[in-house]
Amino acid sequence: MKPWKAWLGSVPYGKRLVQLHRWNAWLVTVLAVSGILLFVEPVRELGQGRIWLKDAHVWLGFLSIVVMVLYLPLLRKHWRQLAQRPAQRWNLGGVLFLLAGWSFTGVLLWQLRRLDPAWGNAALLLHDAFTWVGVPYAVYHSISRSRWVKAAKGRPQQVQEPQAEAGAVGEGGLHAASESGGQRLLRQLQEAPISRAAFLRLGAGLLLVLGVGPAFYRWVKQSADTGGTALERLAESDGNRMLPEPVPLPASSPPAGGGSQGNFRVYTVTGIPSFTSEDWKFALTGLVDKEQLWDWSAFTGLKRTVQVSDFHCITGWSVYKVTWEGIPLRELLDLAGVKDRAKFVKLYSGDGVYTSGLSLEQARMDDVMVAVLMDGKPIPQQLGGPVRLVVPQMYAYKSVKWLQAIELVEKEHIGYWELRGYEQNAWVKGGGLS
Repeated sequence: MKPWKAWLGSVPYGKRLVQLHRWNAWLVTVLAVSGILLFVEPVRELGQGRIWLKDAHVWLGFLSIVVMVLYLPLLRKHWRQLAQRPAQRWNLGGVLFLLAGWSFTGVLLWQLRRLDPAWGNAALLLHDAFTWVGVPYAVYHSISRSRWVKAAKGRPQQVQEPQAEAGAVGEGGLHAASESGGQRLLRQLQEAPISRAAFLRLGAGLLLVLGVGPAFYRWVKQSADTGGTALERLAESDGNRMLPEPVPLPASSPPAGGGSQGNFRVYTVTGIPSFTSEDWKFALTGLVDKEQLWDWSAFTGLKRTVQVSDFHCITGWSVYKVTWEGIPLRELLDLAGVKDRAKFVKLYSGDGVYTSGLSLEQARMDDVMVAVLMDGKPIPQQLGGPVRLVVPQMYAYKSVKWLQAIELVEKEHIGYWELRGYEQNAWVKGGGLS
């Protein structure tokens, strides 16, 4: 007999329920911590470490699904036991809804590359929403069910009777002494309409609301903003100093796409570099007939075109209808002249660490662009400016930020994320060579 079948058959119902609750609590805790860490900036720069953390998060998610499956045979009996406890039924229903939502959206994100980007966007939004609601609720539930809150709930209210003092003896005999001010306050606190346990739960809830509420509000506001206003904020804090600024073509200003819809999330594998027009250079080298080296003025003087395309990240978010202005990569390759031995293109980021690669055929696709403007404005430093690659039909790890060099090579280059497990051909569903 398999171990899990033996466990189902031999362990009593009550003990199984307690064990599953404990396992689930630990899994939710570790999943919450690992999920939050994946979006902490220092962790984003870990490279391979972040991949390991992401893989661990995925497999722990599958383990939590196993725990839920083991609980299903107990659900009916457990639900009937709570017939006279509506609050606990609400809690159970809410927890099951959160766990099911986390699991379903997590599986969708795991299979992101098989989905249309819109499904991935929805899965990421809902997964984040379940996290914003579920993690604070789990913390509150843990506090409200902790031993010290239960102890406060079970502690009897001891009302101290005021002691009679020897009073003055008058014609009517002995007078009962009135309460002192301290005794009166103590009695009022002990007779308060809210118990100690309820007060502790209320306090914990208020602290969570005050601690998480502002960040949750910012997340809701950003998620509801489909107009790309974050781009304006990033432009205001841009650390690049590139002069003169490129003059946008009429199709860029106003943007031909009407302005990008959605907001970018900033992921890097290093700190964000900054550039000035005095020290910036762009090289096209390798297996070419004539190597090219441009400074800022010469590069922005090249003939540019405008395109409108969508931008998809492998983590599930997208920005739609972005108006890019720049030089098609195929035109740069033609300008340098590609030797017959060249089969692949190696792309270098100005951060000194990140690289990626394309086949020569992919690099010559019509919509692959070396961009200098986004929605008619200089590309902000945090989004890969002053110059970045744009490969709309592939996920964004191919669209190298801070692009400063292109090398034509004979053998295929395995880039930074590809070396760490990402697919070499990063096609978005529906994309690809025709």
